[in-house]
Amino acid sequence: MRIERATNLNNLKRNIDQNSEAQLKAVKSILNKVREQGDAALYELTEKFDKVLLSELEVTEKEIEQAYSEVDDEMIAIIKEAAKNIEEYHVQQKKQSWFITKEDGTLLGQKLTPLDSVGVYVPGGTAAYPSSVLMGVIPAKVAGVGRIVLVSPPGKDGKLPAGVLVAARESGISAIYKAGGAQAIGALAYGTETIHKVDKIVGPGNVYVALAKREVFGTVDIDMIAGPSEIAVLADETASPVYVAADLLSQAEHDPRAAAVLVTTSEKLANQVAEQVKLQLKTLPRQEIARESIETYGAIYLVDSLSQGVDVINEIAPEHLEVMTEHPMELLGKIKHAGAIFLGPNSSEPVGDYFAGSNHVLPTSGTARFSSPLNVDDFTKKSSIIMYSESAIQENAKKIAAFARLEGLEAHARAVEKRLGEHEHE
Repeated sequence: MRIERATNLNNLKRNIDQNSEAQLKAVKSILNKVREQGDAALYELTEKFDKVLLSELEVTEKEIEQAYSEVDDEMIAIIKEAAKNIEEYHVQQKKQSWFITKEDGTLLGQKLTPLDSVGVYVPGGTAAYPSSVLMGVIPAKVAGVGRIVLVSPPGKDGKLPAGVLVAARESGISAIYKAGGAQAIGALAYGTETIHKVDKIVGPGNVYVALAKREVFGTVDIDMIAGPSEIAVLADETASPVYVAADLLSQAEHDPRAAAVLVTTSEKLANQVAEQVKLQLKTLPRQEIARESIETYGAIYLVDSLSQGVDVINEIAPEHLEVMTEHPMELLGKIKHAGAIFLGPNSSEPVGDYFAGSNHVLPTSGTARFSSPLNVDDFTKKSSIIMYSESAIQENAKKIAAFARLEGLEAHARAVEKRLGEHEHE
């Protein structure tokens, strides 16, 4: 890993707009095809991109039963426990409708309503992601969403990974479809004969999925435009170079465009981590992916103080942030921008990915400056409630009418004045 002073952070800029016009053109073509041809387009595009000819799109009960036979009991127990942890965490986020009353009889409030339907996208490709099933489905269920469907690209055998199907069943979802890429996003947004349209699409995917989600936003809601994964570690001389290197590689193995960054006050640690990364890379099964990520987007930044290090972190606004310093809690209040913050030497990033209970669908590419992890609020909508009493409208109608006329909206003014019995403008 290259080691340098923290002056130029441009190597972390990897948003989807860096991709070619050809990719966007392809995505628009796929979306139009799905909108016009429905299921037929899904079968054709699945054969084209996933190299598999499907006989049906929906996962059958027999396939789910087979998945349980392929996953050992210990792993099923782990999935169940992770699901329980995730549910317990997200239950704490649940909000209620609220109302207030005033002395003049006015009632104001906010009504929370769960979304009617949500589509959860689970990536496929080079790895299986049962954890993404849990992270997408469980907060939607906690919110009270009525219909939750899951889409994921099939493997060459025409099936979804056994772990994905087990996680789906343990999450309480049964509507599972074999569809991936931009075509799956199109199916969720526009609907087909088999996959009915939803109100919101959540879940990470590759660049084609990200571009497709951006294109259909407005027709449906989306959670975020997720870019490649990233991790930043803020460390002082007390940090373990073995731990730091391992955690950097945990994200680098996701994607050649993933970013792994260390920000440290210790030049000694910097050199030790660089050496450990080389050493640990040698035995990684996905070393080619991780190596390209480290060489292209990996970096070790030296800073003069932890205060400067926090400034660098806030500028990066990383998806995952690990704080491996002697007193990590002392820095927490100063950290403004990060998707998830892992404190101390035992809080390795995969703890949050899989088991602790927090959501691992997180803002990337600096969007943690203004957005949040996937959460229960993402699956609800809010309606304002206004109920004016007769005394309240009598007291305030003229003020409201004056405001309306300030904006040149006479009909607005007259609408409230009707309640006063003043008809001079009729």
